[in-house]
Amino acid sequence: MKWPIVIMLAAHLPVAAAWAQPGRDEAQSPPNFILMVADNAGYGDIGPFGSQVHRTPNLDRMAAEGRTFTHFYASAGVCTPSRASFMTGCYAQRVGLAEPEPDGIVLRPVSPNGLHPDEITIAEVLKARGYATTIIGKWHLGDQPPFLPTRQGFDAYFGVPYSDDMTADRRPPGQWPPLPLMLDEQVIEAPVDRNELTRRETERALAFIETNRNRPFFLYLPHAMPGSTRAPFASEAFRGKSKNGPWGDAIEELDWALGQILDKLRELELEEQTLVIWTSDNGAPTTGKPGDPSRGSNEPLFGAGYTTAEGGFRLPTIFWWPGRIPGRTTCDEMATAMDLMPTFALLAGAGPPDDRVIDGKDIRPLLFAEPGARSPHEVFYYYRGDQLQAVRSGPWKLFVPLAKPRRHPHHRGPGPSPPLLFNVVEDTGSERNLADRHPEIVERLEQLAEQGRAELGDVDRPGAGQRPAGRYENPTPRVKAPSS
Repeated sequence: MKWPIVIMLAAHLPVAAAWAQPGRDEAQSPPNFILMVADNAGYGDIGPFGSQVHRTPNLDRMAAEGRTFTHFYASAGVCTPSRASFMTGCYAQRVGLAEPEPDGIVLRPVSPNGLHPDEITIAEVLKARGYATTIIGKWHLGDQPPFLPTRQGFDAYFGVPYSDDMTADRRPPGQWPPLPLMLDEQVIEAPVDRNELTRRETERALAFIETNRNRPFFLYLPHAMPGSTRAPFASEAFRGKSKNGPWGDAIEELDWALGQILDKLRELELEEQTLVIWTSDNGAPTTGKPGDPSRGSNEPLFGAGYTTAEGGFRLPTIFWWPGRIPGRTTCDEMATAMDLMPTFALLAGAGPPDDRVIDGKDIRPLLFAEPGARSPHEVFYYYRGDQLQAVRSGPWKLFVPLAKPRRHPHHRGPGPSPPLLFNVVEDTGSERNLADRHPEIVERLEQLAEQGRAELGDVDRPGAGQRPAGRYENPTPRVKAPSS
């Protein structure tokens, strides 16, 4: 139940109410948070991480003024479980959204499943501290009423409830509705024009910042692009303008969107009060053809999105907070999307929930480049759905041996997969299997893997720390109500 954390935070509400008053006092105020998450953008898709085909001047500027994280991880190689971790600070296996039946590894339209209403989201923690909260973009944590963002701590919602490729024509007639654009809990357009999504999301984000300039705010901006289709969408100003087809057009429009946000913060003199993060939800779903970046690039990492390869999990990530985060700096320590929830909570003066296990850690020392700061994670787990495939500790990543691997990024063909050990700091492309040379490291990581199975589960093995997904019987499609 949620009541323990609500009671704990209630003591702070009078202070929070004071923050909401006009004439905000910068010396007393907590920071604003803007979390921008691209859909399926790859590690090598932006200039600060090596792209030579996409023009990203605003991301370049953000990196010059901020701090790039080169070992920042999603908790999953696909969107629903990854986004569950952004919101809850937990592995998707813990909150029941790793591979719920009948969906598979991501939620489908009209699913009975969603993020359980008893889970505590980052928006709920911040809202209890007096923050204005909104989500603009792709949700993908349940499209039925109990699972919508407005029931999960957000004051408002504008966007699509799941992936942009989940359209009516992908299933037999009547099974999926036309792709809906939602405002709060109502469908306002169906199908939505996907070419205009990035532009409209950005315009709404700018209006939200303007409206809430005198109070602390949390803007969650999970753009729907570049998305899951083989030909992403972009507005007329960007369509056909990049050197990399529709994927490049979409990336360059996302860069434009970031520039609009940073410029607005400067215009309103909010830049020193606002932490902005730009990242992705998982790696790009590359085609696998050498030299073909038409569906994004994860270079120099190995492998594609939707897998447990480094290219599927490691995200292009930049933190920006002028006056607090040192510019032109890089963090090579391991951090995760799960860390945002507890870190935001602590920066806001609240602290993370204390009535449940939260897998994320406080990464403020990494954020502010404190001398000697190290990753707070002893271990990190790579799951493909409910199958534990790999574990990382320090620079070492072990793919555990599996009798029946599921879409293993390094093992092709039938039969069991062997143990594979990579130093993912020195061996960027995961090319050298060192399992035979370091049996003691293999043994240590296998012990950590067993601890993960005991807590988070594995195929046909429940974990002691798992909590259920939300369930809504008799789900109905999100469709636009007929005009009166």
